[in-house]
Amino acid sequence: MKELLDHMSRRVLRHANGIRLETPLPRVGLATAGGPSPPVPTIYQPMVCIVLQGAKQVLIGDRILRYDAASSFVSSLELPATGCIIEAAPDAPYVVASLALDRNLLAELLADLPPATPLPASTSIAGFGVASMTSELLEAWDRLLALLDAPADIPFLAAAREREVLYRLLQGGHGPMLRQIVREDSRLSQVRRAIAWIRRHYDRPLRTGALAEIAGMSVPTFHRQFKAATAMSPLQFQKSLRLQAARRLLTTNADAARAAYAVGYESASQFSREYARAFGVPPSRDAERLRGEIAVAI
Repeated sequence: MKELLDHMSRRVLRHANGIRLETPLPRVGLATAGGPSPPVPTIYQPMVCIVLQGAKQVLIGDRILRYDAASSFVSSLELPATGCIIEAAPDAPYVVASLALDRNLLAELLADLPPATPLPASTSIAGFGVASMTSELLEAWDRLLALLDAPADIPFLAAAREREVLYRLLQGGHGPMLRQIVREDSRLSQVRRAIAWIRRHYDRPLRTGALAEIAGMSVPTFHRQFKAATAMSPLQFQKSLRLQAARRLLTTNADAARAAYAVGYESASQFSREYARAFGVPPSRDAERLRGEIAVAI
């Protein structure tokens, strides 16, 4: 497996220098880095991620996950997260490939597979996780990424090779989660509907009863299933979205108070406290640093 990982890393390094979210392969992204990175808050979209070299650590809610070349990471939901590269060097850079998950493709694939044993209705399942990399999954990824060296073949072969990657994922440790996110009546899909509402209306007051109704659950069941799926409460989820939105506003010369009110805070002082707790520095000081980084990048 090590030889194949090295071969795949060299291929990705030929096609990416830094972050390349879009490639000729549909839904496939690439990234490389020559050293460890500070924690970066972001919103994870539904995706599968394989590290070919190096290692990354991600904080989602109250859970810390580490994944490297021996594992794959999957997020089946849109989740606030903070990630950092923890193993990388100029002579051994961090190398990663990602595939955005298409629920329609997963549903089509599952329709052709034997049905799995249904989980009990009371079962709680996480909407993200790390699983061991199998040789079959890695080989399927290799065949998909090989199309980067043969772009003329992509229109004819990419769909089948993406399907093979998804098939191998369904056969492995991520399978139960991916099956759940495809089924409209599953707990994960019910939580996904509530997440979609929070993301559209993160600046509004959060009413748990209304969210539970959107999800089609009782309030106690909703709280339990939401925490199991996202590793945070609905209120913590909304707070993460608000703080990340405010951080983006601060890069546009908005002052801290204006950013606070724009994302739904009623108290600028509470916003400053929670911002400093989340990002390690007060919003005004963080804004200066973020704007400086943007100026350098431009």
